[in-house]
Amino acid sequence: MVMDAQTIRDKLTYEVPSLRDGDQRLRELIVYVAGKFMTCEFFGVVKLNKTLFHSDMLSFRRYGEAITGSKYKKDERGPVPVRILPVQKQMEAQNEIRVIHEDKYGLTQRRVVPLRKPNLTLFTGRDIAIVDEVIERLWHKTGSQVSEESHGVQWNTRALEDLIPYEASYLSDEPVTPADLERTAALSKKYGWDAAA
Repeated sequence: MVMDAQTIRDKLTYEVPSLRDGDQRLRELIVYVAGKFMTCEFFGVVKLNKTLFHSDMLSFRRYGEAITGSKYKKDERGPVPVRILPVQKQMEAQNEIRVIHEDKYGLTQRRVVPLRKPNLTLFTGRDIAIVDEVIERLWHKTGSQVSEESHGVQWNTRALEDLIPYEASYLSDEPVTPADLERTAALSKKYGWDAAA
């Protein structure tokens, strides 16, 4: 059975509505991530967005399950949750977070500051462990560095403002190794795949 491109796109996962809880998981993760980065010199909305994206994608790649279930889109500075701006504005209006503007080496950093503790009962220990892993990986990087690093194959395969499917988490920027080529050749032989077809 041959499927056209639209049929394939329709089968991809762009959000997980059962996890969204009216954006509650996204809200709680914003508070959690902002709290964890409180003492980090370089933390603003760009790093927040990339932490959310990488956490969801890493969880989906490892376990087939997202953490927030949010939709992500391609933005000029990298992947961002589609609902990040309305959610942040609502959280600011409800005094859950504050976004402050800080000068960092001649650039303005928009730091998200939590004004309450996160409700972690919405998450599993595995969810939080993944988020902590991503936070640790991004800790010493600036927003510009994190943004540049997010412009990999997952981002490059989309047009500006396009949604990024969770299955993009399986794409890798790592170069193909000789072991990869050997494994592909072995599978091709085993299953009778014809490269000329």
